[in-house]
Amino acid sequence: MTTILIAERRPTTDALLATAAAEVLVLTSRVFVPRAADYRNLRRGVRYRVLAPAFTTQLRKLALAGAEVRTVPAISTDAVVIDRTTAVYPAEHGAAPFRLLGVVTTAVEHFQRLWATAIPAQSEFGDRERELLSLLAAGHTDAAAAEELGVSVRTVRRSVADLMNRLGARSRFMAGAKAAHHGWLSESGSTEPAGRKVA
Repeated sequence: MTTILIAERRPTTDALLATAAAEVLVLTSRVFVPRAADYRNLRRGVRYRVLAPAFTTQLRKLALAGAEVRTVPAISTDAVVIDRTTAVYPAEHGAAPFRLLGVVTTAVEHFQRLWATAIPAQSEFGDRERELLSLLAAGHTDAAAAEELGVSVRTVRRSVADLMNRLGARSRFMAGAKAAHHGWLSESGSTEPAGRKVA
């Protein structure tokens, strides 16, 4: 008698995502294309946090649907973590899910470390905000930035506080430096401060 062995089929990523009840964490090193399952999950109230190297049009749409998106310069490992019980890694055919506590915990900890230093991608800046960030990176004081932009010092201080919060920066200069690192500064923005620098 001949025995026929049938290879066990891997579950698809869509099928795994359909099991999400509370949270999905996404680490992607490439252009991320959201699936229909991602949008269905967001409509069901599943929290999404996505880490990617760039804020693409596709990710902008996902963010508008309710996902939290942050960017980091580089991501070494692609993974999706579902409800902190399943870590899904890309495989040659479909997806490779792991439910071992150690594997899932490692994936979550790696995600959390990157998330803490990543930049909120929803923080898209207008021309005036990019100008202000350029001035901050160059070391302008609030008064000098206000004069350069033609607005009040109070307006600059309010804008600076908002930018620092959105960028997760602990100082004005750090806000400008983070924006410069991600290429968000105004191309026409001044790189040499016209006013007094912060000591």
